[in-house]
Amino acid sequence: MKSARLRPLIGVSACLKDNGRGGFVHSVGDKYVQAAIRAVGGLPVIVPAFGPDFEAEQGVIEALDRLLDHVDGVLLTGSPSNVEPHHYEGDPSREGTAHDPARDATILPLIRHAIDDGVPLFAICRGAQEVNVALGGTLHQLVHEVPGRRDHRSPKTGDADINYAIAHPVELVEGGLLHRLVGERRVMVNSLHAQGVDQLAARARIEALADDGQIEAFTVPDAPAFTLALQWHPEHRALENPVSMKLFDAFAAACHSRATRRLGRGLQAAAE
Repeated sequence: MKSARLRPLIGVSACLKDNGRGGFVHSVGDKYVQAAIRAVGGLPVIVPAFGPDFEAEQGVIEALDRLLDHVDGVLLTGSPSNVEPHHYEGDPSREGTAHDPARDATILPLIRHAIDDGVPLFAICRGAQEVNVALGGTLHQLVHEVPGRRDHRSPKTGDADINYAIAHPVELVEGGLLHRLVGERRVMVNSLHAQGVDQLAARARIEALADDGQIEAFTVPDAPAFTLALQWHPEHRALENPVSMKLFDAFAAACHSRATRRLGRGLQAAAE
């Protein structure tokens, strides 16, 4: 566990879900909250899915920038929902596909501003897909129907350890950020997705590929701060997985660095 002396504030993306009782809830899986606390050593701050109405209002960009001014990192979570294809000029989804337009409307612009403002960003599963779309990339809606690709979906049991079990290898790009952090060229990962990266955004760089050629990780080389997007789920039992901890350690270091700088600016402003 990280030191609690200075806990960076970690913005954690939420989903908007029907509660089945005529209302909605902003939902974040506890495993992401625990990863922010225990693997990063931070204090999670849930970012609600404000929705399309919020996106359309004047002053949204200013509000997002003020939010980002007060966090030290952003953790983008996975979700059963898919990014709506109109965001990347994709074909309409099949009937029954889960979507979350409120999250799309909140997180896609948030990503662009977080990256450009130098806020460390760690994106997982749907979060990685959101980063690619936010920067102009496209997605496969059903990776398992792409010729030559494996079925990347997980079992749907009541046992998380079965659902999040190791599924396949990924090859890390030599000399890339992941390779430098992990120190290996090949690692085994879990797999729980139907959607995945198709055309990678021009600003992004591939960091890892699955054995079937599917993009499993990428970075944004021109981002001012740590930016890493993973298709797999390092948050599951993160403290027990050395590879996952190396990634969270790197994110934590970037968040702690930003927190220290922010605290210093705040003390300087208070003294003036």
